[in-house]
Amino acid sequence: MIQISEPAQAHFRKLLSKQDPGTNIRVFVVNPGTPSAECGVSYCPADAAEETDTRLPFDGFDAVVDQDSAPFLEEAEIDFVTDQMGSQLTLKAPNAKVRKVDDDAPLMERLNYMIDAEINPQLASHGGKIMLMEITPAGKAVLQFGGGCNGCSMVDVTLKEGVEKQMLAQFPELTGVIDATEHQAGEHSYY
Repeated sequence: MIQISEPAQAHFRKLLSKQDPGTNIRVFVVNPGTPSAECGVSYCPADAAEETDTRLPFDGFDAVVDQDSAPFLEEAEIDFVTDQMGSQLTLKAPNAKVRKVDDDAPLMERLNYMIDAEINPQLASHGGKIMLMEITPAGKAVLQFGGGCNGCSMVDVTLKEGVEKQMLAQFPELTGVIDATEHQAGEHSYY
């Protein structure tokens, strides 16, 4: 579930050596599965662990994860990096904002996961987003553009050169994408 690098484990052991015996770390996600999801690490005193928590054993301590956060911490990585600017603990949780789906999940679910995890974060820099409306019997993904993408002069390039290429590369069962948006230029549009 969570990978913790050797430097990060050493950092946690050092911090925990100054805490009460039996104290571990807690890794959690606040607002899991939402665009405002935030990951964190805190101390977890022995009496603060719940029966429903998952305990991940590491050298000298456990990483404790609550039941609600666990699915959103799949493939998470914690590292401790030291460079000329100092030291920093990093936590990368690619599934914190969107719950990962199984490889054998229905195509609609896998496409929605890809849109939420990969495409929409890229479009968000322009205030845009896309939504999957349906998959046609011919295997075309019907998309609705919103936010800054609605009415943007580059929407066709984004659709064909970005979104479609990315989707077809990951999902060979798709034959293409269709933009179902009624584009209206306005101050919301990104130019």
